Amino acid sequence: MTTPPLLEDTILANDEDRLFSANPGIVVGQEAWWRDHYNWLLESGYQLRPRYHPDWTRPWAGTDGFYLDFEQGQRNPRHSIMDAVRVSDNTYVTLKQIYPMDNRLNEQELEINQFLMSEPLASDPRNHSVKILDVLTVPDETSWKIIVMPFLRTFDSPYFATFGEAIAFFTQIIEFLQLLHENRIAHRDCCHGNMMMDASTLYKQPWHPVKINRRRNWKGSVTHTTRTNRPVKYFYIDYGMSRKYKPGDVPLELPMQGNDKTAPEHQPENYDTPCDPFPTDIYYLGNLIRRDFVLKYYGFGFMEDLVSDMTHKDPLKRPKIDEVVARFAKIRGSLSTRKLRSRTTRRKEVGIVTFFRLGAHYARTARFILTRKPAIPDPV
Repeated sequence: MTTPPLLEDTILANDEDRLFSANPGIVVGQEAWWRDHYNWLLESGYQLRPRYHPDWTRPWAGTDGFYLDFEQGQRNPRHSIMDAVRVSDNTYVTLKQIYPMDNRLNEQELEINQFLMSEPLASDPRNHSVKILDVLTVPDETSWKIIVMPFLRTFDSPYFATFGEAIAFFTQIIEFLQLLHENRIAHRDCCHGNMMMDASTLYKQPWHPVKINRRRNWKGSVTHTTRTNRPVKYFYIDYGMSRKYKPGDVPLELPMQGNDKTAPEHQPENYDTPCDPFPTDIYYLGNLIRRDFVLKYYGFGFMEDLVSDMTHKDPLKRPKIDEVVARFAKIRGSLSTRKLRSRTTRRKEVGIVTFFRLGAHYARTARFILTRKPAIPDPV
């Protein structure tokens, strides 16, 4: 029986790191699982990068080259997730291992995603769930599944160019959490790492899955346009910790930390105290906006009161999602077109950089106004 990829297994991780350090660039540990299943995946219609071919040899061997200078030297950082090419149409996709656990959380990932892709939810404009394109059963371990999803990019790369672009992002992630909570689904990990976007319209060239600012073919850097010019759709991913509750169920769960480990109710002193996961979702979303916008950029003071309430230390004092939606709608409606089209400035940006970027921003904005590009880009 194949051993599940326990990514939190510190001993295994340390052994793997030691192997890699002794012979950098090699395929070891859990990354080798993909190499061992290369031929099966290819027969199933999905081709991995050359690094994972069973007969792969290191192209830098015998040279003075450093392995990280080679495309084939890029080690996949998340071993349960892999990129691939769908052979039938050369579309880039993402593969994810789903394996059983005692608490059924990983099994629920597939169930919840399939539920969200069923009607009438599939047609709901608020639905921002990543779609499952295919489900594969691993031949040597039939309880394992590989789910195939679109090849997405982290939501904040590139940076948001205007306040209107940020408002579009807030709108999409808030309205989808409302849809989840209406259907008694707690995501339980709606944090930075699980918010993605379909950036295919932003980039002229495909980006590399490990070094995302380089071209996939490793020949130079990728270039992009703005979200105002090419609106994007954002997606929630990863239902590995999510739960769906039946009407009447009492939603109490023991704390389980995901990407954001700062929720007050999930601190060590509360590990034995079950809590309602729905207010924790509110906290995660509020903290994402605080960390990635209010604290990272100037000018997001208009979100501070709502974010403060969403991240209240007492879960019972946080607003429910319907209140969040209503308050955010008022905030959105209060912002002038001038504010929405204004350039966002990161707090760490050097003044001289701001000066030169403002000129390019004004030129783009004039063009967008003339071509009637909305200040809040809508991908629909």
